[in-house]
Amino acid sequence: MQIILRSIFLFFLVLGSLSVMSQEAVSFVLKSDWKFRQARLENWYPAEVPGTVHTDLMKNRIIEDPYFKLNERAVQWVDKEDWIYKTTFSLPQDILQKKHIEIHFKGLDTYADVFLNGEKIISADNMFREWSAEIKSKLAPGENKLKVYFYSPIKMDLPKWEALPFQYEASNDQSENGGLFNKKLSVFARKAGYHYGWDWGPRLVTSGIWRPVEIKAWDDARIENIFYQQKNVSVKKADISVIGEIIADKNIEDARMMISDKTGKKVLATKKVKLAKGLNKIEIPISISNPKLWWSNGLGEPHLYDFKAEIIVDSKTIDTKEEKIGIRSIKVIHKPDEHGKSFYIELNGKPVFAKGANYIPNDMFLPRVSNAKYEKVILDAVNANMNMLRVWGGGIYENDIFYDLCDKYGIMVWQDFMFACSVYPAEGALLENMRKEAIENVRRLRNHPSIALWCGNNENNEAWFGWGWKKKYEKQNPKYAELIWNQLVEQYHVMLPKVVKENDPEAFYWPTSPFSEFGQLSNDSSGDRHYWRVWHNKEPIEKYNIERSRFFSEYGFQSFPELATVKLYAPDPKDWNIHSEVMMAHQRGGAHANGLIESYLLSEYRKPKDFESFLYMNQVLQGDAIKTAMEAHRRDMPYCMGTLYWQHNDVWPVASWSARDYYDRWKAQQYFAKEAYRDILVSPIEKEGKLLVYIVSDRHSKASGSLELTVIGLDGKIMNQYKVVSVVPENSSNVQLSIGVDELLKGS
Repeated sequence: MQIILRSIFLFFLVLGSLSVMSQEAVSFVLKSDWKFRQARLENWYPAEVPGTVHTDLMKNRIIEDPYFKLNERAVQWVDKEDWIYKTTFSLPQDILQKKHIEIHFKGLDTYADVFLNGEKIISADNMFREWSAEIKSKLAPGENKLKVYFYSPIKMDLPKWEALPFQYEASNDQSENGGLFNKKLSVFARKAGYHYGWDWGPRLVTSGIWRPVEIKAWDDARIENIFYQQKNVSVKKADISVIGEIIADKNIEDARMMISDKTGKKVLATKKVKLAKGLNKIEIPISISNPKLWWSNGLGEPHLYDFKAEIIVDSKTIDTKEEKIGIRSIKVIHKPDEHGKSFYIELNGKPVFAKGANYIPNDMFLPRVSNAKYEKVILDAVNANMNMLRVWGGGIYENDIFYDLCDKYGIMVWQDFMFACSVYPAEGALLENMRKEAIENVRRLRNHPSIALWCGNNENNEAWFGWGWKKKYEKQNPKYAELIWNQLVEQYHVMLPKVVKENDPEAFYWPTSPFSEFGQLSNDSSGDRHYWRVWHNKEPIEKYNIERSRFFSEYGFQSFPELATVKLYAPDPKDWNIHSEVMMAHQRGGAHANGLIESYLLSEYRKPKDFESFLYMNQVLQGDAIKTAMEAHRRDMPYCMGTLYWQHNDVWPVASWSARDYYDRWKAQQYFAKEAYRDILVSPIEKEGKLLVYIVSDRHSKASGSLELTVIGLDGKIMNQYKVVSVVPENSSNVQLSIGVDELLKGS
């Protein structure tokens, strides 16, 4: 008995964590005893999986932290090399006796071949997809050798660039920093675009096993996917179609699919089925009377139901899948009105003003983002009174934990597909790769109540019509322009909407952001808008008060992080100047961005006395500017029904548009946002000689109170006072007090 127990203990130790999915199906993670090496060299080093080559090189002290000082420049060789990862594992006899044993890679970054006992079992070419192989016939009774060979993404894609008679635009690809001159390769790889650099991030092109590796073993049948399609939802009743995809290895006459609560005590529905060999699709309707609805932050409880799906054969459960489901009706209302076309979220039949920010990945090295870090990021949004985050298209389809937390805390998600600020050779094998990527991620995420809409890309349409790309290609050769436009249409107006329609039929698809009408630039009367004339075009901050949109999905203003953060990447006081080499390396907007900060600062305040004062004042400047925009957008409700500033977070310590720095320190802007996003906002503004005091309410019930206004002179004496009783209608923005400025000041 002791020998058996010891063997079981060693089995767990070698294989990592094990979770029993049912009486029959098992799944465990391969995370121990990994090693890696540079493919052309011989030395092996310990590795972490999930992980990246860069983080493993750092842990083995082969490279220095690229976030520190100028170290990023010294690691640009890493992406030009091939890398090999390996481990060994053994399986006990009871696992080997299973009919089916599969290996499942949840994320391979990016070009990789996988070998088991010397035989190639997987060829991967997409960071955003998952990769599986049946391995039962390839397993040894004792030790098994697993190897993953990663090809340099640079060497893989350089021939593709060189083979073309023209270049695909990729405006943020920092190819020069990577020693590639103008050879922008990011468009050829299905890999996170920001890894190649952005105007807030470094160029660190990673490779590695970036998500867990699992081995799954099962007999007879298993659950492939469960989709809870919410067809009709109201406060009285929720009609849900539960669609189960079951894979069987033989015909099974007597099977049952059952939907229950997590405990299994309350059965919601059950259905007898005959399973045919292969893939089976089973649909079971369920109805819930008087459901507890899922609400976004500030409007109610984001209630989640614990559902469990089971496949039962011969009175025995052979597989289960548990999920937390929020029951809600969520729609995007985009229809003609007297102004143009609306664009707003309707949640459970109620219009919702979207308050939030754009979200980018939390690190350049994704596997080191802990669950605690994710929770901090989401709670910071919740505590700043946000109800939406936009997952931007140059990053990743986030880990499950991100969406789980958004579900839990009531944060709606605007989900981009992973395309941004580029045009792509979207045809043939690459387009098919993109299609499969989209299908996998829509299917993975569609049950999350937080998903509010799917969006095709970030700014690609705007770049084509507004950044001069269309004219540039037409000037080079009209055939190039025609080819790229056709690829763009196929990608965002044909392939992606079809994927969403087929796999998440109740969801709303938006072709690109910003967008108004097919074949033209976005405008301020239809759809969403990215407004950057304040900042990039040097317009005064006051312009935020007059610019309009139905939904502001991007706008922003830069600042540096505080001194405590600066000291972590630039500890030497000689570098404490925004124009120093180190500070410039951590300002990816370059001298242009520094010049904008300085010019805006001097137009609003006096010149700071020292570096620390500059950091403080430029954060206050940023916060006040974005507060001006947020309040203006909310005052313009219901014409405007959303404001998402750029950006919530950072990927490394840097000067950027973020409201929270890389170390989760709140900048002034986050504090300003917390106040500007309150459910009831008092917002005064001077217009044409009058002081107008607006009260904006997001509440879905009427509010009342007293509004008090006091005018105080610079000597501290009260010059004037007003007090009025205010009744604030639900979901509204109204002027509650209007007084001439001359009357207010009494001649002062």
